[in-house]
Amino acid sequence: MMYPYVKYSDGTEVVFSNIYIDNDQECIDVHFERPTEKGFDSVRIKLPTYEVTVWEGNYTDEEIEFFKQVVKNSSDLFYKYAKEGGLKFA
Repeated sequence: MMYPYVKYSDGTEVVFSNIYIDNDQECIDVHFERPTEKGFDSVRIKLPTYEVTVWEGNYTDEEIEFFKQVVKNSSDLFYKYAKEGGLKFA
């Protein structure tokens, strides 16, 4: 299951996964995706390692570093909301 997190002005949407176990560790995938004329630009970053596991399309190195910082700064929120079944919107 993927849960919505935020949408940026360039159309990039951020979603995050349920918690899953990998090598006896609780992990979450945070996925960044924006539409393009030819499909999508996509990046997936795995918590807690901050490893980029998917990078497709035309995101720049600077954008990737920004995404990594977003994930690092919000990691506690991703775990909290994944445990709660996503963010609750009115």
